[in-house]
Amino acid sequence: MKTITFFPILIILFLAYACTEKKDSDSTDTNAVEGVHYLDGEPVGIEIVDGKIAKINHLSSESDLPEIYVAPGLIDIQINGYMGVDFADQDLNIEGIREAVKALWKQGVTSFLPTLITADQESLKNSFSILSKALDDEEIGMSIPGFHLEGPYISPVQGFRGAHLEKYIREPDWNEFVDLQNAAKNGIKLITVAPEIEGAVSFIQKCSQDGIVVSLGHHNGNAKEIKEATDAGASMSTHLGNGCANMINRHNNPLWPQLADDRITATIIVDGFHLNKEEVQCFYKIKGNNRTILVSDALDLAGLEPGEYVRSERKLLLTPNVVKFPAENQLAGAAQPISKCVGNIMRFTQCSLSDAIQMASTNPARLMGLTDLGEISEGKRADLILFTIEDGNMVIQQTIVAGKVVYSKE
Repeated sequence: MKTITFFPILIILFLAYACTEKKDSDSTDTNAVEGVHYLDGEPVGIEIVDGKIAKINHLSSESDLPEIYVAPGLIDIQINGYMGVDFADQDLNIEGIREAVKALWKQGVTSFLPTLITADQESLKNSFSILSKALDDEEIGMSIPGFHLEGPYISPVQGFRGAHLEKYIREPDWNEFVDLQNAAKNGIKLITVAPEIEGAVSFIQKCSQDGIVVSLGHHNGNAKEIKEATDAGASMSTHLGNGCANMINRHNNPLWPQLADDRITATIIVDGFHLNKEEVQCFYKIKGNNRTILVSDALDLAGLEPGEYVRSERKLLLTPNVVKFPAENQLAGAAQPISKCVGNIMRFTQCSLSDAIQMASTNPARLMGLTDLGEISEGKRADLILFTIEDGNMVIQQTIVAGKVVYSKE
């Protein structure tokens, strides 16, 4: 990875030029973006027409450009809220969702799946009804391709259920799920399920046949149960290493079978607190950059002042680094956006910038079937981020969604 020298004045001038709107002979809006390509460190010029990448020009290595990287926008498939906006808030409205989207644009997140955790059926239905209004919103709809339902079909056992409230955990019910899917306008694209609970395998099979990605999480499944779930169509692990009891059998536990099965892509929270450095290193060595996805698992408390908060009938403690559920000595969620995970995984594993971006953009796009996202390629939607690396951290300078500049750092 190149060492980045930060030139504030040059960057401002560069950004002013980078997305200057032009007009061609057909009066079609075209944006031109220039930067250092995240894959090979070479300068490129990217032409954008009608919100898509039209052409990629390789520039002379002697081009007098500030060393600002250009990469596909980050895609976070597990995020519960941000900057005070809780996606499970029963009084949430479209303006609140818009506020969260704009805050995430500042962190380089161009697409994400608003995530709802275990709750009673009526609350989930109401939340999905509210969230579904964003799907077709002209300003923010492109950044919300669907939703993630984390639960309620998970383990009720303390430790494995994490911060999910036991009283709302239940066995899979296809009719109940269809009811939620209708409220979500068919927007539920990802669901987290425990493989060992009664009815899980047949439920996973139905979800897979319906085009819904199934992830295994908050569970204590054994090797046989995990294999049966994977055979039925499960293809991911939700925040592997978390949603797991503090004390487990060293040989027979839910971690090894998921790590051993190459059909399973692991999502991991690399905020530096949910997993320690050695865990991240081991998971990465086993799954590699092709079968690892970075997620934030951020709560709405992310970005707020540390202290005690009450959310979904739970008293939570927000520290400067993480959100805790003191009542059961569990972590409740993250306090950092996914952009923080990019710098951390490079630091922990010594992987390249291109590998880190693959895990934070390309892989989630592929697993979720978002075929027009996650790459800088001709014909893909122009969801791009311009950024520097400062003290090992990603610093977003500009965010572009479908060819439109939605955030520029002052």
